[in-house]
Amino acid sequence: MAEQTGPEIRDDRAAGKLLAYEDGGPVGGIAYFVMGGEPAGLVVVHTVVEPGHEGKGIGGALVGEFYAMAGREGVPVVPLCPYAAKWASRHPEEAPEASVELVERAKVQLALHPELY
Repeated sequence: MAEQTGPEIRDDRAAGKLLAYEDGGPVGGIAYFVMGGEPAGLVVVHTVVEPGHEGKGIGGALVGEFYAMAGREGVPVVPLCPYAAKWASRHPEEAPEASVELVERAKVQLALHPELY
């Protein structure tokens, strides 16, 4: 069995959170929501790394796993979170760009449902 080099990442779809754990405790997370309609999508709203854990690649691991998860589900990612958008621009091979129409739909849905943030 290969040794894990990054944080353990778990998806809590019901809560809209992708969480990173190290040594059994949470060290970061992504707040997201599932956007309905055609096409559906996963929308990254916010990425957080807990104080004292910054600079260890946790944010990048979370965003990378989020894109991989969306890829496995066959849906696009809309990175409304500035950190996720910056990560995506640096990793175009792992982060296909969402259409303008999809981004606009995600912004409208978030504006109508601020509790998603």
